Amino acid sequence: MTSYLSATDANTPLTRRDFSSRLTSSNPKETLSSSIAFQTVHTRRKDLRFPFPENFNHRIEGARITRLGRRAKYLVGELSSGEALIMHLGMTGRFTVEGPKAKAGERPGKFHLAAGEIPKHDHVVFDMQGGATVTFNDARRFGFMDLWPLADLDHYPPFDGMGPEPISNQFSGAYLAEAFKGKKAPVKAALLDQYVVAGLGNIYVCEALFRSGISPKKLAGAIRKDKLEILAVEVRKVIEEAIEAGGSTISDFEHTTGELGYFQHRFQVYDREDEPCVVCTRPIKRMVQSGRSTFYCSHCQR
Repeated sequence: MTSYLSATDANTPLTRRDFSSRLTSSNPKETLSSSIAFQTVHTRRKDLRFPFPENFNHRIEGARITRLGRRAKYLVGELSSGEALIMHLGMTGRFTVEGPKAKAGERPGKFHLAAGEIPKHDHVVFDMQGGATVTFNDARRFGFMDLWPLADLDHYPPFDGMGPEPISNQFSGAYLAEAFKGKKAPVKAALLDQYVVAGLGNIYVCEALFRSGISPKKLAGAIRKDKLEILAVEVRKVIEEAIEAGGSTISDFEHTTGELGYFQHRFQVYDREDEPCVVCTRPIKRMVQSGRSTFYCSHCQR
């Protein structure tokens, strides 16, 4: 079975508070397997980034989520029907949860709509048994949803060959030394490769490299093992701190409750071009690598 993190695992970035307590009709302490079941599914267009699977709505309706987890940047809901509901948020996708006792037209957090009004980018609506509603909103439609047999989840194409999670026991300096062996790509590009490390994004790679004192331009295969040990530790720390802070809200990221993330207030290099380095006070620099902005300190990172 593909190794991914369950919503019941202690270190998972998924918050069971969001996906469990807000969906239950009476007892928030019920388990995920007994409380989250789909009643009806409404798709308001034929596709997102990709077309929906054939008979998508009917294959989900009536099924219960027996386990909720994550693999890299993919949300995975194991269904009682024997399939996995695989979801990716893309750039702007988000889920909002309306509890069973919400007033008509009222959304969680800051959203208040006229009764019957449908937000422009609400593309998929899941009506849950018990009265709650889960809505997927995605302005740019880079997200997608798919269904795949649970018994064959290892062979879901994006998962096949994917690297370890950065907060898993498999991820270490020794693992990076082996994965980077002979690589002539810059270390930043290597860390963003999902087949090296699953789920790392641009922000957290920039932050981890700064904390490790490693230049994003340095060739991955040329980094000493002792520096890779430090890098592995700092990657884990950055991810864990970001989870604790609720993620990073740069433009439109929100929790299912409408709350914003706060880790952006702790950035040491990301999005701080020309601002003083928190260590040496020299200006933070920005460059573009593989089409992505890289922020770094040329003095502290070698």
